[in-house]
Amino acid sequence: MIYSVYITGLIGNPKQLFMKDIWKLPKYTVTATLQCAGNRRTAMSRIRKVKGVGWDVAAIGNAIWSGAKLADVLELVGIPKCSHATPSGGKHVEFVSIDKCKEENGGPYKASIPLSQAANPEADVLLAYEMNGETLNRDHGYPLRVIVPGVIGARSVKWLDSINIIAEECQGFFMQKDYKMFPPSVDWDNINWSTRRPQMDFPVQCAICSLDDVNMVKPGKITIKGYAVSGGGRGIERLDVSIDGGKTWVEASKLQKPGIPYISDSESSDKWAWVLFEAEADIRQSTEIVAKAVDIAGNVQPENVEVIWNLRGILNTSWHRVHVRIGHSNL
Repeated sequence: MIYSVYITGLIGNPKQLFMKDIWKLPKYTVTATLQCAGNRRTAMSRIRKVKGVGWDVAAIGNAIWSGAKLADVLELVGIPKCSHATPSGGKHVEFVSIDKCKEENGGPYKASIPLSQAANPEADVLLAYEMNGETLNRDHGYPLRVIVPGVIGARSVKWLDSINIIAEECQGFFMQKDYKMFPPSVDWDNINWSTRRPQMDFPVQCAICSLDDVNMVKPGKITIKGYAVSGGGRGIERLDVSIDGGKTWVEASKLQKPGIPYISDSESSDKWAWVLFEAEADIRQSTEIVAKAVDIAGNVQPENVEVIWNLRGILNTSWHRVHVRIGHSNL
C-alpha cells in the first residue's frame, strides 16, 4: 500500500498527495523545540493532585526538522499564502493521524491550527519527513508528521493521515476536553471545558538540568546549566540564576549555536529553538538554587507554582528550584 495524505474539506480542489508530491516542493529546515504541555507536571502535583503523566523537566526536545512548508502544500489545493479563510468558509486546518486512541473512542488522534497560521510561510509550519538530517523514524512520526513551532507539542500531529479544511476549530478530545488552562479554583467537580480555548503557544519556560531536585555537593564552585524557551517565536532576553532562594540574582550566559553569540531577536538565532544557559556559583552552605527566564516580550516566569496550579497539571512555568546540601569529605 502506497502512503498518501488526503486534503479535503472546505476547498474547491480536494487532493490526494503522495510522498513524491511532497518531495517536489521546496525543502525547508527549521530548528524547533517541541514541549509537552505537561512538562514539569510532577512539581505541580506536589501542591495538589493533578491528572496526567508525571513528567519532570524532560518532556521537551529540540531538533532540526526538514520537509515542505504547509503553506506550499495548501497552495496545491488552491489556498493562497497568508489566507485567513477559504471562499467556502474554511478557517482552520485539522490534522488527522493514522494513530487511534481510546479518548476518541477508537477514532484517530487529531488537532487543528488556524488557517492564518497554517498558510503563513513565516510561521514555519512543516510537513516534516526528516529529523536531524535523517529520515523520520517510526516513533517520531514516519513517514510524515506536522511540526507547529512555538506551540504545545500536542498540535504537532504524528503519522499524518489527512488534512481537513474546516470552519471551526477541531472538535477532537485533545482540543476540546484536554490541554486547556483553568484557574486553581476549578476542579473535576465543577469543570466546564467549553469556557476555555485550546492551549496553543506555550509560555516562557526554563529548567536547571545539571542538578537534581536534591544534590549533595562539596563546598566550592559548581556549574549550573539548563534550557530556556518561549512559545510563539519569542526569543529569550535574559536568564537569571539565584543561589540564595531568590533573594539575589546573577545573569547566566546564553548559547544556541556554537561560536555564534546568542541575540534574542537576531536573524542569526533560531526563534523556535531553545537556548542553553550556564552560570557558575561558589556554594559554601546548603541552599536553594533558582532559575527564571524572561522573553523578548518581557514575559517572566511566575514565582510560585501554587498560583498556576490547574487540574491537568499543564504549563508549569514557575521558577525552577533545586536544593543543594553541603557534604564534607572524610578524606
